[in-house]
Amino acid sequence: MCEIVAYLYDSELVAKFQRRCGLFLVEAHPKTDNPLQDTDDTEIHVRKRCRRLNGHSVITKEKLDNNSNDEFEKNEFTSNAQVLQQGYEVRNWLLHILFLVSASLGHEIFYITFLPCLHWNLDPFLCRRLVNMWALVMYIGQVLKDVLKLPRPLSPPVVKLESRVDVEYGLPSTHAIAATSIFFTLLLSAPSRVQFQFEVGLLVAVVLSGLVCLSRLYTGMHSALDVICGVLISAGVMLITYPYWETFEVLQLTSPFSPVIALALPLFLCYTYPELDHYSTTRGDTTTIFGSAAGCSVGYWVNEQLGETFEPQGVLPVPLPDLTLAGLATGTARFTLGVAALVVTRQAAKTGSLRVLCSWYRVAVNDREARRRKEIEVPYKFVTYTLVGLVNSIVVNRVFRLLGLL
Repeated sequence: MCEIVAYLYDSELVAKFQRRCGLFLVEAHPKTDNPLQDTDDTEIHVRKRCRRLNGHSVITKEKLDNNSNDEFEKNEFTSNAQVLQQGYEVRNWLLHILFLVSASLGHEIFYITFLPCLHWNLDPFLCRRLVNMWALVMYIGQVLKDVLKLPRPLSPPVVKLESRVDVEYGLPSTHAIAATSIFFTLLLSAPSRVQFQFEVGLLVAVVLSGLVCLSRLYTGMHSALDVICGVLISAGVMLITYPYWETFEVLQLTSPFSPVIALALPLFLCYTYPELDHYSTTRGDTTTIFGSAAGCSVGYWVNEQLGETFEPQGVLPVPLPDLTLAGLATGTARFTLGVAALVVTRQAAKTGSLRVLCSWYRVAVNDREARRRKEIEVPYKFVTYTLVGLVNSIVVNRVFRLLGLL
């Protein structure tokens, strides 16, 4: 058993998968005949550059002069010099793009578009159930990362295509957790609300979650063990909680204590998040998720009290809406206006909350280190994304009604 675990955790297994998919590590040495490299031994900055080599596109790093005034490149690349001094060669651009797009399904841009889109264009019930499960499994996954403290794959031999989360620990893969929970929660919840062929839905869920899981190997951010554990954790949580989904939703929508619990419990869990000896994005990401879920939960409770849930009327499950040109135009308009409202809310709330907190603690708003302090990071992110959740669940559909888009 130990041999199997060690094999699945081995960085070389990830590197082999990358090479099978056409992604190869290209070492960059300080002194070489390569004209793209400077022979100066002093500290350097690097920049990505694309060229042709042996008929394939090669992503290389072109070194810049130390006196460069390009602050963006200084901030972007000097934080992880070991990784950035390595390039990579892409021999299969189709798989490269496919896996990069699949990896984006676990990022904020996906959550802030896909989940609200379900609310606005299909059924708020499905969005509510997905947000509830997403928040639960992501918290479990993030906490396990910082409790187990198992590192990500080593580079070399692995090519690492992402830098933001590289300081996080590896096991379990929260991309795998989120993808499995979202797509299979949707699969289990949709039959009672929408008419569709279950076998087709199962195929879509397996393919999409599988692509997200494989993308974590391709991007070099997780070992096979990280991904497998993420899938198993998500499946286990869904199996345990599934019998109580309906009971929880009744309490969430009808209990007078629901708004208080929805705000107080997540905020408490964010403040008591496990401490690390270095800064990691896990606490901030967890606060973002909990803030969004808290805002949505309160918003759904308010809609229930007002008797305006914006859910499909008539006998359930309802047929899927016909894909007509008019319907597509209306859906696109709702999506565009809705996302714009969320982005504006996010920016305004983030700016306002940061100014208030930084003024209170007497630090500069642009002080990056100060913004990472728990007493600033947790409240500003929680407030920001709670407001985003409230706008999504309460405001946007009412604006659609005023504009004749419902």
